Parts: sequence; C-alpha cells; structure tokens
Amino acid sequence: MGNSGLKQHMETAQKTGVLKVSPGKLNQFPPGFKQLEGCLRTLDLSDNKFVILPPEISQFMQLRHLNLSKNKLTKLPDSIGALTKLETFNASDNSLSTLPRTFSNLINLKQVILSNNQLKQLPSIFCGLKHLDLLDLSGNSISIIPGEICSLFVTELNLNRNEISSLSPEIANCPRLKILRLQENCLTLGAISSRLLAESKVSNLALEGNLFELKDLANIEGYDAYMERFTAVKKKMF
Repeated sequence: MGNSGLKQHMETAQKTGVLKVSPGKLNQFPPGFKQLEGCLRTLDLSDNKFVILPPEISQFMQLRHLNLSKNKLTKLPDSIGALTKLETFNASDNSLSTLPRTFSNLINLKQVILSNNQLKQLPSIFCGLKHLDLLDLSGNSISIIPGEICSLFVTELNLNRNEISSLSPEIANCPRLKILRLQENCLTLGAISSRLLAESKVSNLALEGNLFELKDLANIEGYDAYMERFTAVKKKMF
C-alpha cells in the first residue's frame, strides 16, 4: 500500500474507528498513526512484516478488535495488557513461542486465535477470563494439558494439530466447555479420562487422528453419558 493510500485509510479511520492496512510491507507503525489513539476500535494489521509489535500499541485503549495474523511476530509487548476493552485478538500464523502475562488483564476478551504459532505450553494467562468463549491454539507444539485448565471458561477450545499426549482429568471441571477439538495429536485411549466423558459439559469431542480407533472410545466408562449430551445438542439443531 502506497503512502497516499495509507493516508486516505487513516483519514477514513478517524471517522469510522476502523483501520485495515493489509496486505502490505509494514514492520512498524506508520507516521501519523498516533493521531488515531482516541478513536480506533478495530485495527487489522494482518499480512504484514511485523517481527515485534511496538509497545505504543498500549495507547490505543479504545481497541475492541486486533488482527495481527500472518506477520512474523516472535513476541508481543507487555504493554498489550493495557488494551482492557479488547474483545477479539487474532495472531494466527506467526512465530510466537510465549505470551506476556499481562494478557490476563484483558478481562473483556471473547475470542482469541493463536493457531499456527510455536507455543509449547497451554497459556495459563487465559484461565480465569470469564467472557472468553473461543480459544484457538491449533497448529502449535503443545504436549501436555495441565490441571489448571479447569479454570478456563471457554465454550470452545481448539487444540487440533498439536503434540498432546497427556490430558488432565481436570478438564472435566471446565465450567462452560462444550466443544473440545483434539484432532491430530498423540493421545492414546488411556489418556481420555472417564471424567471427561461422564462429568463434563462437553457435547462435541473431536478426536480423529490420534493413536487409537474412535470406536474404542465406547469402551470407556462414561461414554453413554457423553453420547446423551451429543445427541441432545444434535436434536436442538434440527
């Protein structure tokens, strides 16, 4: 995007509160960007060349939606925790291996998409965020789902295409979890807890592409209870 096109986009953003500057070659905030601090609600910087998000992002405190997908990000600044009005955050297709602990300040988050990064652990910073509905961590390198997951409030958790071999039974205590995606991992049948099937609220459990045959799931205690939830949801859809 040329300078004249970018300037026009920024002038429009002052009126609409929405700025999209993708695709492009940006690796830093453009000149004049600071003038949007008080009005910007949606910022789309996807498909650019950011390696590090400038800490000045903290000044855009009216942001509700931030899209950083398809960049070259290796880290995010601690200052991102100042964006307390943020509702959706997308940083898919980057190179993030860690996340700042200040994410736990973003109490209004509803959707977080971090697919296709380099995360090796389930980010505990999202536990306790009571408005978070969707957490997409697919396509990372996570191997263990620890017990602290029980304080995750999401209704949908996508862990497809990781390296998960251990799944804590405490996942059954997730208060709102209904859709759990675990396709293409390293789970054995023994890693699937009977508590997940019998006691959780999960009604859609995707397990294709693991180290067991799906039909063998029926041999685990609690399978009938899971199927009752699954069938009840299906009936509501028709």
